Amino acid sequence: MTENILEVKNLNISFDTFAGKVQAIRGVDFDLKKGETLAIVGESGSGKSVTTRTIMGLLANNGNIDSGEILFKGKDLTKISEKEYQNLRGKDISMIFQDPMTSLDPTMTIGKQVAEGLRKHKKVSKKEAEQEALRLLELVGIPNAAGRLNNYPHQFSGGQRQRIVIAIALVTHPEIVIADEPTTALDVTIQAQILELLKQIQEKIDMSIIFITHDLGVVANVADRVAVMYGGRIVEVGTSDEIFYNPQHPYTWGLLSSMPTLDTNDGESLYAIPGTPPDLLNPPKGDAFAARNAFALAIDFEEEPPYFELSSTHKAATWLLDERAPKVEVPDEIKKRYAYFEEKQRGKEVKA
Repeated sequence: MTENILEVKNLNISFDTFAGKVQAIRGVDFDLKKGETLAIVGESGSGKSVTTRTIMGLLANNGNIDSGEILFKGKDLTKISEKEYQNLRGKDISMIFQDPMTSLDPTMTIGKQVAEGLRKHKKVSKKEAEQEALRLLELVGIPNAAGRLNNYPHQFSGGQRQRIVIAIALVTHPEIVIADEPTTALDVTIQAQILELLKQIQEKIDMSIIFITHDLGVVANVADRVAVMYGGRIVEVGTSDEIFYNPQHPYTWGLLSSMPTLDTNDGESLYAIPGTPPDLLNPPKGDAFAARNAFALAIDFEEEPPYFELSSTHKAATWLLDERAPKVEVPDEIKKRYAYFEEKQRGKEVKA
């Protein structure tokens, strides 16, 4: 079995605000294996970005790691100094941010920006760094890369800028790349190209990827495993097939139901999960999703559910899996989406 390159154990993170302490991350556990793609999905505010930025050592100044461990190759990153993090960040763990225009320096040529990380972490000559920068820009599909090394970010299209950001993240051949909604601002065609590009490069340099998104459809044909986050906690985790074909948590059902299918018509209303995410200034008692859950039991409002294991790779935190709970059928809306994912698996064009 492939060894874990990253393990997050019982991570709890809070933020000090004028209104009080926000308990943003509450007991998060997951692992990442070498060469694997793990997708972390959930609504805005569920804790996806906070978790991964903490892995990068980029937690905001008002953020606190209250407890837990982040083990990278066995070393606890919550206990290292900022200087140690500077040596690790961008070299062993890199990040692709959502908006390339805020990630790129508008006053620096893209050739220098791609080469910068290599010169800092690998101590190579300026010429060697430029040659590697050119190779990476060609690898990510920048047309006439050799002739555009001295161009600035504003001289590229949105899709090309995102490719440049990917090149910057990959230039040091990191062991882990965190992709924070890297395709959200792109149209569907460019989005598909970027996802395919990440898959191809991953195979070439054997890196691990943590892919953050609010859209399950984006990762249907990309992720090996999927972790579903809600209210600062992972509520379900499993292989891609287990999450898409055998979802068990009502929140996962809601996310899947809100996706369009092949049969969705223009102008047709999509399902929306009722209610709003919980206030993490005062986290609700019991299951944080209970107030929005049409299948909630009385115990959901009193006690937080433990994880119930469905297989060695699949677990979900819902009282519906308790042997004493009434049997609930998977909603018809979910069943309708199976054909959608089957089309994705076959690589056919589908509505996004």
